Amino acid sequence: MATAELAPHLPQPAHLRQAVLAPLLAQNAVQKAELTLSLKEDMPIFVDVVVQDPGGIPGRPAKPELVSHTVLKSKPLTTPEGRAVLLHAIAHIELNAIDLALDVVWRFQGMPADFYKDWVQIAKEEAKHFLLLQKHLVSMGFDYGDFPAHHSLWEMAERTRTDILARIGLVPRTMEARGLDASPGVRNKLISAGDLAAGRILDIILKDEIGHVAAGNRWYRHVCQERGLDPIGTYRDLIKQYDAPKLKSPYNLEARRLAGFEEEELIYLAANGL
Repeated sequence: MATAELAPHLPQPAHLRQAVLAPLLAQNAVQKAELTLSLKEDMPIFVDVVVQDPGGIPGRPAKPELVSHTVLKSKPLTTPEGRAVLLHAIAHIELNAIDLALDVVWRFQGMPADFYKDWVQIAKEEAKHFLLLQKHLVSMGFDYGDFPAHHSLWEMAERTRTDILARIGLVPRTMEARGLDASPGVRNKLISAGDLAAGRILDIILKDEIGHVAAGNRWYRHVCQERGLDPIGTYRDLIKQYDAPKLKSPYNLEARRLAGFEEEELIYLAANGL
């Protein structure tokens, strides 16, 4: 579907940072993913331009119903519905991850061109993940939107919308890094329940997410260096300032090392949770 059909009030994009608004505002989940995949990365970037907020960010489908994560209930993975509930939750995270990656591209000016290229590529990989999960749900007789979902990922995006350091420190390095910890256990449960296809999808997601968290680590340290800040001490301050969720073991230390976490950070994580 053409961009104009989804966001007719948007001007024809003159550069990549403006072009990401179309998928970001899209209210149909599948179309959001498809529009993200169609972004042309060879467009000019205009790193110093202030992109005007069009309102309505992010575009959201009417379903699923968004609720607090505390009221969500799991179901036995021995049933198709139980597996669908779990896969739906992961699909929802991936849909939020598309919006999170696109949001940093338009919102924060003044970063190097490679920063924007990285996050557009990350958004495309998140879109691929979402479509893999959505198509698998359909093959099971379900679809995205069939079950309630939580909104805590985007709540952190709202809290960090005025500071690029807080955004990349607390979204990819904290909330998305939690996916590195959880993924192996979830994958094994799905495979044990007989869903080998879902296990293969989780393998793809984990491999890509290591790269996404690594980008978060790389650019977080870049901003810290620009501001003359100690990355580890600053991270602890950000956790307190923005009331980041406390993480709990087990931790996927191998994946976190591959994603660029330093040993000092991992030792502190193991001792303090966050």
